[in-house]
Amino acid sequence: MTNHTVGGEWMNSVIVVPPGWRPQAFRQFVLKIHSRCDLACSHCYVYTMADQRWRTRPRVMSRETIDQTAKRIAEHVRSHGLTSIDVIMHGGEPLLAGPDRITHCVSGVRAAVGNAVDVRVNIQTNGTLLGSDYLRLFQELQVSLSVSLDGDQAAQDRHRRRADGRSSYAEVSRALRKLSAEQHRALFSGLLCTIDLRNDPVATYESLLCFSPPKIDFLLPHGNWSIPPRERSPGSPDTPYAHWLIAVFERWYGAARQETNIRMFDEIINVLLGGQSRVEGIGLSPVRMVVVETDGAIEQSDSLASTYQGAAMTGLHVADDSFDTALRLPGFIVRQLGAQALAAECQACHVHRICGGGLYPHRFSYDKGFDNASVYCPDLYHLISHIRNRFDRDIAALRRRSL
Repeated sequence: MTNHTVGGEWMNSVIVVPPGWRPQAFRQFVLKIHSRCDLACSHCYVYTMADQRWRTRPRVMSRETIDQTAKRIAEHVRSHGLTSIDVIMHGGEPLLAGPDRITHCVSGVRAAVGNAVDVRVNIQTNGTLLGSDYLRLFQELQVSLSVSLDGDQAAQDRHRRRADGRSSYAEVSRALRKLSAEQHRALFSGLLCTIDLRNDPVATYESLLCFSPPKIDFLLPHGNWSIPPRERSPGSPDTPYAHWLIAVFERWYGAARQETNIRMFDEIINVLLGGQSRVEGIGLSPVRMVVVETDGAIEQSDSLASTYQGAAMTGLHVADDSFDTALRLPGFIVRQLGAQALAAECQACHVHRICGGGLYPHRFSYDKGFDNASVYCPDLYHLISHIRNRFDRDIAALRRRSL
């Protein structure tokens, strides 16, 4: 039996691990190569929410820690016979680590795992430092880039400013124009946009389309039952985030041609059609991601920083511990068990296979730990129902026309 817990706290429920069940190997390794940022985003879970351990961490991941991490990744790859993995370089702002440190990290991981393993590297950046020199380097290293942008300048300036209040929009938009140009477009993975209900949904979507992103990832702002997100009252039946997303969905789905992929909508449709989700927060696919912090600590998802101090901690370190050891910890097990790890109210809901209970940190409360539905439950239910009904109507219409 495994306690439904993270970090040894909030053991409110007990989950029975089925006989013979084995965890699935990690395939995504998030390396926090720099722990500081050149922006002071007001909605950032790393710096503005419950877990403030970033203050005591090294600013940059040392070469020794990079080498230890690469060794542990290679060990894990060989142990599980993996042929491909994803390495996400994250922060803070990863570009602050500098080109030499980034090159050392990318080259070190690929050398450690060997040529037989496909190592897909993505850097998640705010874009302010993304100039021509970095773009040339990333072409050489075959590294893709995801850039954070919340919409037009007014939307971006609501949250993503410098510490002195200056706007970041001009620098980010300049970088995105270079990234979306033909010579660099192959590097462009997509845009990350955190939703703010004060921003018009369709205008936000169309402002992002100006940069021709191959994919847009709309992100629900982090919050939970004890620290709720803006305009999301815990327990209220209102669905402001669903209404915002449905407006975007209708604009996206109703376009004469597909203008981009929207990951949330793509995954909901994929699971509705019987597929397996490829992202956390949609569907019941096991989460196969692990984080290494700048000091070499092996941790769970860094988004747990939005819940409580030390929520992501495992007590493991790449110098001493394997990733296989992390796989056996309760916090990782519960995120691989699927429906049986969900709260009872989720298991009783007919859309739980689609929403998967929502993102794990969004389920947290001080009284019940993670044994809750998502604080966004009404929004997720409304959004999924809307997409399913729209899709069912269109499929039925196609069938009638084919008769």
